[in-house]
Amino acid sequence: MAAAGAISVWISTSTPTKITAFNTKPRISYPLKLSRNGIYPLSTFEKNGQYEQNFTIKAAASSSVGSAEYTEEPATKVKFQRSLSLPGCSTSLSLLGTGYREKIFAIIGVKVYAAGLYVNDSIFGRLDAWRGRSAADIQQDPSLFNNIFEANLEKSLLIVLVRDIDGKTFWDALDEAISPRIKSPTADDKSALSTFRAVFQGKPLKKETSIFLTWIDPTKMLVSLSFDGMPSSVDATIESPNVASALFDVFLGGDPVSPTLKASVAKGLEATLK
Repeated sequence: MAAAGAISVWISTSTPTKITAFNTKPRISYPLKLSRNGIYPLSTFEKNGQYEQNFTIKAAASSSVGSAEYTEEPATKVKFQRSLSLPGCSTSLSLLGTGYREKIFAIIGVKVYAAGLYVNDSIFGRLDAWRGRSAADIQQDPSLFNNIFEANLEKSLLIVLVRDIDGKTFWDALDEAISPRIKSPTADDKSALSTFRAVFQGKPLKKETSIFLTWIDPTKMLVSLSFDGMPSSVDATIESPNVASALFDVFLGGDPVSPTLKASVAKGLEATLK
């Protein structure tokens, strides 16, 4: 990813003018009114009746330029990159669908986070039996989602918070969904859940925090937190087939916590498996 840079630009106009920038191109929008205290939105200097204005343009990183590189989750307006390269993955992963998680408080639905499912493109070669199926058929077929999970290829769920929440509250809600799906937890399962819990304990998860849950294979999952974009490392490795399977079922099983995510993934599969 290219680093962001800064470009200093001088503009001379006969009247003080507000100047904004978009994708490094300066745009003059409307005149500003002079004031005695000389405070303007931009640095302004008068010389021979001309007002010179200096401002800095932030050069956007190459991966963030162009809406074609992103998909917006409609309900939360969270933008998801269409392709991700994550720690621990052998190749980049492609976005298959997005959705959101809503909790009901006093009969009012409150959106907690947006979510996107990413997969290794090689997985589509294992889904020939579902080619030509409608999104409605795909969504109701558990065997297809089981096939995706059991494929020995990377998959990742990206969760982006749309409100502040403390780590304990986030884990408690996740554990409330995972634990009932593990009927007879083994010692390895309990250890994996403890490791999973420790990632979130004592951490204030601010709005826009990203949580990456990446299945390397059906028995191993990586957890990464990022507070400012893409993760640079793995915070925890969860090695438990039951925990890995239960988490996948939480989002893409028969009773998903985000029905909008599963519906979107089904539409993505319909389009890909034409």
